Amino acid sequence: MSGTKTYPKTLEGFGYGFDEEGKLRQIDPETGKLTDKGFDFNIYTNATENQEHYEALGEHITEWVYERLEQKVGLKRLVLPEGAPPEEASFVFCTQERLERPKKLLVLIHGSGVVRAGQWARSLIINHSLDSGTQIPYIERARSLGYEVLLTNTNDNYRTSGGTRKPIKGSRNPTEHAVSAFEQYVIASNPESVAIVAHSYGGVVTVELAQRFPEFFKDKVFAVGFTDSVHSASLVPKGLIEIGRNWAASSEPLDKTLTVTKNDLPRFSAGHTKHEMTSYSCMDAVFKFFEQRYEQFQEGVAAADSEPDSKKSKNEL
Repeated sequence: MSGTKTYPKTLEGFGYGFDEEGKLRQIDPETGKLTDKGFDFNIYTNATENQEHYEALGEHITEWVYERLEQKVGLKRLVLPEGAPPEEASFVFCTQERLERPKKLLVLIHGSGVVRAGQWARSLIINHSLDSGTQIPYIERARSLGYEVLLTNTNDNYRTSGGTRKPIKGSRNPTEHAVSAFEQYVIASNPESVAIVAHSYGGVVTVELAQRFPEFFKDKVFAVGFTDSVHSASLVPKGLIEIGRNWAASSEPLDKTLTVTKNDLPRFSAGHTKHEMTSYSCMDAVFKFFEQRYEQFQEGVAAADSEPDSKKSKNEL
């Protein structure tokens, strides 16, 4: 950021607000009301200043989304690691203050870069809509289907104190954050079943989680939906291939089967050519797949419960 330029402290200070359709619109400086004008990137003659202004606005978008998750969507902010002072900790969002054996749990993992918990793409929030750029539609759909939901915050890795940038213990990088979140909140809650949606680099993180917690994934995770994931096929555990799909950016109709790399998740069209839009565009297909997988998962659990215990010794029979 420029050392001389200061920026407004609020979204309204930048001259913007969200309308009823969740679109970012300019505020008329005279009336104070929203207009039909969208975001204007080129407000300065200098390209660097325009980019700095955009990034400063983006920081306020992040805080605005956090606030909406808590005040409008009703999520709880949970400190990570547990018990750490907030100024030294990261955090996740969850539908419950404390999860206790949720019947169905959905974990959302965003991609790399500037996005934080609750976001798929900051650029979409600014230039398109809250629906396409945030995870709120996934949260609402999941809750209507009986899921509890946990949002990771994998890019929240540092805190600045006294002018010094310090890594957050247990959240120094995206994978470490996700592992901490799984250990402290997901696995610790002893869920009956878990589904995961992961966008872009979130696919890499999910593959590493599957490698780190193979038994948990085998027993509890019934479905994984990647949205244009950038993972390496050579690292994908076999168990993930059996329960997962990757909806990739494509000009083909939504959910059409695409070419598949050997030993990788099946690939389907996300119904959109733009990488950032894939999570939003394929949401219906993701939840349709999840409901099918959940039904199969329940049938498998029921079958396992009805089988006689053939491992007992003769003395136990």
